[in-house]
Amino acid sequence: MPPTKLAHIVFQTNRIPEMRDWYCSVLGAHVVYEDDHLCFVTYDDEHHRVAFANFAPLAPRDPSSTELMVKGTEPPGLHHVAFTFGSLGELVDTYARLSDRGMRPFFCVNHGPTTSMYYRDPDGNRVELQIDNFPTAEEGYAWMKTPAFRDNPIGVEFDPDHLSARFRAGVPAAELLAR
Repeated sequence: MPPTKLAHIVFQTNRIPEMRDWYCSVLGAHVVYEDDHLCFVTYDDEHHRVAFANFAPLAPRDPSSTELMVKGTEPPGLHHVAFTFGSLGELVDTYARLSDRGMRPFFCVNHGPTTSMYYRDPDGNRVELQIDNFPTAEEGYAWMKTPAFRDNPIGVEFDPDHLSARFRAGVPAAELLAR
């Protein structure tokens, strides 16, 4: 039997306060529990969606690296975690809110099935904020079987300021999300 949902992610960190504040800011989350070694936050009806654990000193990661992926240069492990917003308006509003706080994406791409903005958290983990470009999962699956996706599964980069300006000017979301 498959699971019913992905419940949560846990980050091992020596920077719980910075990580907690960043994720609460980005996701509109709140703290459910916190002590000297653990912190649990949520943004919905799940008791915790993101957690942070600090049990021992860790080797630092270079959070200034902005490469999404360079073959042969990255260690194995989790590549990124993604959070889906309900509409292009919500994604654009989140982008504006985070930009006002000096938090800018390092990579923005229309993958085809999603339109995505990639950020780095305080520990340098990649976090994708996205929206689905199709109203149903079936339409997204079908698009992923097209020659366009096969030829370019990563997608087409975009300028988030340009996308936001066009959205605010009234360009329909369907036009902005078409790849």
